[in-house]
Amino acid sequence: MAPVVKKKRAAASGGTPAVAVLEKAGVDHVLRAYEHDGSRDDFGAEAADALGLPPGQVFKTLLADVDGALTVGIVPVDRKLDLKALARAVGGKKAAMAEVARAERATGYVAGGISPLGQKQRHVTVLDESAEVFDVVYVSGGRRGLDVGLAPEDLLALTHGTTAPIAR
Repeated sequence: MAPVVKKKRAAASGGTPAVAVLEKAGVDHVLRAYEHDGSRDDFGAEAADALGLPPGQVFKTLLADVDGALTVGIVPVDRKLDLKALARAVGGKKAAMAEVARAERATGYVAGGISPLGQKQRHVTVLDESAEVFDVVYVSGGRRGLDVGLAPEDLLALTHGTTAPIAR
């Protein structure tokens, strides 16, 4: 089992920008590290498997272009982002997945390690409503092989996000 480190109201430790945001805000969270398998490209499923968590509780962070603006969609790793639903959720008309290079530049993270927290630029963020059934959800901690568990309401507060049915 992966090591668990609980952080409560600690000073920023200089970890990833995502962890720094959590620590600065004093949000209770759990860091879960695992050995990233470089041969896998299904990063979310890899995280759920490695951490022994149900795939519905582990969420992936995806960036889409909605009417020209980058928008963050956070959905369970065992589901897909419904682009039409994401566009509707933010009052847009048309959505397409963002190019990987654009997503990396805008967030400051590499694909497979993009966290909804601590991004270089703030983006409109939508969390799939399925997160509401969990006390703790897991999202990328800002690098491949690191996830962070936190309450969905804390995730929404820190990202200024909303919930909507955006997974299919």
